[in-house]
Amino acid sequence: MARIIIADDDEIVGEIARDALIGAGHGAGLVTDGSEAFRIIKARRPHAVILDCNMPGMSGVLLVQELRKMPEFASLPVMMLTGRRGERDEELARYAGADDYMRKPFDPDELVFRIEQMLARA
Repeated sequence: MARIIIADDDEIVGEIARDALIGAGHGAGLVTDGSEAFRIIKARRPHAVILDCNMPGMSGVLLVQELRKMPEFASLPVMMLTGRRGERDEELARYAGADDYMRKPFDPDELVFRIEQMLARA
């Protein structure tokens, strides 16, 4: 069982992701603000993080950049789950340090599969 933090300002999307991960046997928590997510991640390191690109407080892209600057979070698996559709958006997220990038709307089973792949590689 992995501990996973989901940071998404769309509570419905976050709840769908959380419920899918919990259904697969993981522990998952949801926050709707990037700054709050950063505080929680620093307080108790999760096994993986799912971030939306656009959130109040701190964007997901900025959050992953900040995490990658810290040695204890440099290898933390991070997935971007976002409504941004452009190829350039994905390139920027990956350049910032995201390990995976998934577009909304998403298949909850595919989300679980891809998170478990990231965890296996970590």
